[in-house]
Amino acid sequence: QVQLVESGGGLVQPGGSLRLSCAASRIPFSLYDMHWYRQAPGKQRDLVARITTGDIINYVDFVKGRFTISRDNAKNTVYLQMDALKPEDTAVYYCYAEYTPRRAINYWGQGTQVTVSA
Repeated sequence: QVQLVESGGGLVQPGGSLRLSCAASRIPFSLYDMHWYRQAPGKQRDLVARITTGDIINYVDFVKGRFTISRDNAKNTVYLQMDALKPEDTAVYYCYAEYTPRRAINYWGQGTQVTVSA
């Protein structure tokens, strides 16, 4: 069974940093575009960042300059380094894997809570 397991969430003060990890198992990780989404209470799930199989990276405007996405294909893991965190970054962060040869095949992780509060 395919698994995406996020970790690294927690409580941090404004201006602080966290590093999220998403470890994938039972998929050919290098063939998947990897994404980070987030969902705040009462809001829709929004894309935060994406890294393709060719290491093309995209960020949404509200995290540009603060968040950094990266991947390690040898470890089947994608990361999200989050710096200069703001209270509005509080959300559950989800990892999403999209199989590039056939994009109908995709998987979600279970999410990890990030809370930014003084």
